[in-house]
Amino acid sequence: MKLYIGNKNYSTWSLRAWLIIERHQLNFEEVALKLETEGFYKALSGLSPTQKVPVLVDGELVVWESLAICEYINEAYLSGEVWPDSPKLRARARALSSEMHSGFLALRAEMPMNIRAQRQVQLSAAAQKDIERIGQIWQTQLSEFEGHGGWLFGSWSIADAMFAPVVMRFITYGVDLGPQVKAYMDKVAACPAMQKWCAEALLEQDVVPSDEAGVPR
Repeated sequence: MKLYIGNKNYSTWSLRAWLIIERHQLNFEEVALKLETEGFYKALSGLSPTQKVPVLVDGELVVWESLAICEYINEAYLSGEVWPDSPKLRARARALSSEMHSGFLALRAEMPMNIRAQRQVQLSAAAQKDIERIGQIWQTQLSEFEGHGGWLFGSWSIADAMFAPVVMRFITYGVDLGPQVKAYMDKVAACPAMQKWCAEALLEQDVVPSDEAGVPR
């Protein structure tokens, strides 16, 4: 397999797909592209109809969307183990993953992922509402599965992959949602795959001005 990704410091969608493959130590080739460069679009031309990352190439199959990549990896390589076993819990995990996938637009716009930075930003009411909703999701899930592994559904799942970039955003911008959520954020940050991603993000030199929001804190 080949996985095309953007800058690790900034590329949230790349992180989601990369995490599921890296956490399970699957054999893949990582193709790192620099965001917003001519080479980025050239590399994806003829490969992805959206010319966005991530893109997974597995033989003749090309998958150009992060949640679809996670679903494919789960079905083709992991025997479905990274969704909950229960149909009801699986439906909820998919609903929360899809909510993350399509929602929280104000948060995304105002708090871009920037792993190298420690920043503060003035947030709109819409972004504050997004943060409150995410805190509600996490607290509900963590309370239900307390003592059963520390992830949103007890065991690590695609839902955790989908929310991982939000954890990194909250660390960058100093968002405090209480001790239960902080414990979850610490668990995500301590995951070996996440630590590897962050270590490599810190080595990058490229700057994407549109993702350098706020001021140092």
